[in-house]
Amino acid sequence: MTSVASKARQIWRAPALHALLHQCLAFFATLCILAALDLRGIPSPHLLAAALIQGGLAAALSAWRRMASWWLPIQLLFAPALVAMHFLRLPPLLFFGIFLLLLLIHWSSFRTQVPYYPSTPSVWRAIAALLPVRQSLRCIDIGSGFGGMALHLAALRPDSLFFGIELAPLPWLVSRVRARFQGSSARFMRGDYMDLNFADYDAIFAYLSPAAMPELWEKAHSEMRPGTLLVSYEFVIPGLAPDIEAVPRHGGPVLYGWRMGAEGAGRAQKPAQ
Repeated sequence: MTSVASKARQIWRAPALHALLHQCLAFFATLCILAALDLRGIPSPHLLAAALIQGGLAAALSAWRRMASWWLPIQLLFAPALVAMHFLRLPPLLFFGIFLLLLLIHWSSFRTQVPYYPSTPSVWRAIAALLPVRQSLRCIDIGSGFGGMALHLAALRPDSLFFGIELAPLPWLVSRVRARFQGSSARFMRGDYMDLNFADYDAIFAYLSPAAMPELWEKAHSEMRPGTLLVSYEFVIPGLAPDIEAVPRHGGPVLYGWRMGAEGAGRAQKPAQ
C-alpha cells in the first residue's frame, strides 16, 4: 500500500498533470468570460481570440504556481494551436502520429520530470578526459537517449565497458540498432536507472533535470564505491559543491563531477530538498 501511495503522489506531482489542470480551469474561466460578454450584449470574440484568452489564463496560472518557465509558452499556445489545426483541416492521423512519436521519445517524462536532453560530442570528449587512462572501467550513461555518448566512448576506450540505460522505448531501440551496425561493444538497457546498483560502475554520467538531482545524489552517495565518479552536465546537486568543473564548449553549460569518498563528496550531508 505504501508503494502504491508513493506512486500516486509521484503522479500527482507530475508537472504535465498540473499543466492539464490549469488548461481545464482556464477553459471554464474563458467560458464564464464569454457568457458575461454575451449577457452585456457584447459580440463574442473570434474563436482564435477566445483560445488566446484561455492560453493566457493557463499561462498565468502556471506562472502563479511557479512551474518551470518553459511551460509558459506551451500553456499560452496550446489552445490557439488546436484552433489553428482545426481551421487547416489536417487529417486526425497526423496528430495521432505526432503524439505517438513524442510518446515513444519522452515516454514517462510527465512522471520523472526528466525531458529528453541530448548531449553533444564536446561533452563526450570532456567526459573522456575525466576518465582514468591506465585503468579498465565500467561506465554508464543514465538516460542515454539515442546512445551517442556510450558509442563514442566505447570506440575511444576499447579497454573499458560502456553502458547506457534509457526508459523511453524509441531511443533505446535506436541505440541497440546503432551499436549492432557499428559493431560497438557499448551495451544498452531499457529501464529506470533507479533500479540499477550504482556500485557496479566506476563512473556514472547524468544529463537529467534539476528535479531529479536530489534523488540521484541519495542513490549515488549510498551505493557508489569510494574513488568512483558521478558526473552531471549542466545541473548541480543542491547544497553540494562539485569536486570537478569543466566547460566542454565555450559559453556553454558546465560539466560537474563528484568523487565518492573525496573531501566534501564522501562526507556530504543530504542535500536540501
